[in-house]
Amino acid sequence: MQKNSYIRFDWAIKRLLRDKANFSVLEGLLTVLFNDKTKIVEILESEGNQQRDDDKFNRVDIKAKNSKGEIIIVEVQNTRELYYLERILYGTAKAITEHISLGDTYQEVKKVYSISILYFDLGKGNDYLYHGQNRFIGVHTNDELLITAKEEGAIIQKLPQEVFPEYYLIRVNEFNQVAKTPLEEWVKYLKTGIIDPDTTAPGLPEAREKLRYYDMSPEERHEYDEHVNAIMIQNDVLNTAKLEGHAEGRAEGRAEGRAEGRAEGRAEGRAEGKLEDARNLKQLGVSIDIIAQATGLSLEEIAEL
Repeated sequence: MQKNSYIRFDWAIKRLLRDKANFSVLEGLLTVLFNDKTKIVEILESEGNQQRDDDKFNRVDIKAKNSKGEIIIVEVQNTRELYYLERILYGTAKAITEHISLGDTYQEVKKVYSISILYFDLGKGNDYLYHGQNRFIGVHTNDELLITAKEEGAIIQKLPQEVFPEYYLIRVNEFNQVAKTPLEEWVKYLKTGIIDPDTTAPGLPEAREKLRYYDMSPEERHEYDEHVNAIMIQNDVLNTAKLEGHAEGRAEGRAEGRAEGRAEGRAEGRAEGKLEDARNLKQLGVSIDIIAQATGLSLEEIAEL
């Protein structure tokens, strides 16, 4: 590992950045994203308040509260998820309802920021960073609606985006340029794990001090290496499945009309290959949901391995 390489952010966010002593790293990322000094005051419970047995957990990597009382959700996603947009919508809605009590007025609704650090291709687009927020635009006049409200006896005006959630999608794999700005330096670190020694981007000098690979114990380094290895295998399985799918499609087109027995043999071989991939991923501790996405096997089939 290079001397200027550091612990992957997806590992750090689950293990290290919840510690108050390390808040400055995450604050740096939020500061460059929001273009505004951001201060975290506490890390909040991120899997709370199931209303029913079949209710979805709000599984995010970090849920924090900033000095303005706003909620910030940060999540790292390594593999494709079919309904990812729906999932982040649910996550923001859950965060809003978790932080308003029965009997509170709607004035107590918290602003939520959802930040997704994505290591897969979510869709078509040329940028590595996308930002979404609610704005109400006149259909005929094209003007933006400004809301007038009364708070604490005073008439105030606010824009809808001051209330509605905001979404940031960081498409890490789409970053292929020389890092010149603090944001670009951050995305370079997210993609490569490399931090330049002379960086002044908010949070990155702190990351260089707190996220050194060789500062971990041998046991922690082993666990971390297994985590990185599992991600590499997982991505290799996904890429292989994609290539095999293309090859099979072409081969089946050419082989149309050939003996049915040969087709069955190919199908059995593919099925056995999926089972073997699933066994390997399961042994590495990869979650059943991700294994199902990678191999196409059902949760029941994976559980029986």
